[in-house]
Amino acid sequence: MKTIITTPNAPAPIGPYNQAILTGNTLYTSGQIAINPETGELILDDIKTETTQVMNNLKAVLSAAGMTFENVIKSTIFISNMDDFSNINNVYGSYFNDATAPARETVQVAKLPKNVNVEISVIAVK
Repeated sequence: MKTIITTPNAPAPIGPYNQAILTGNTLYTSGQIAINPETGELILDDIKTETTQVMNNLKAVLSAAGMTFENVIKSTIFISNMDDFSNINNVYGSYFNDATAPARETVQVAKLPKNVNVEISVIAVK
């Protein structure tokens, strides 16, 4: 059985998907981009600000499922320019404890939705 997770504190889906799906004790989030959920505007000022918005969106989805970043076991980061990796990694890393950080892959892609620079999804377990 699956439970649809939604929150107004993260951007509404822009297609035929949900913010997250909880099945058993496992949460699968959709990729988050830097959309401010209050205004619907993209936050693309700089890569650190953009990544912070992405992480805050993920935090809101995790919270809606009764979880935190401590529950995250796997993350996937898609970036449009590998030269941004260090700045993205610094912001991303500030949301995790190094000793218990999740498994992760970071992949450079040709293009992301709405021409953003970073998209991140996570898998978390209660």
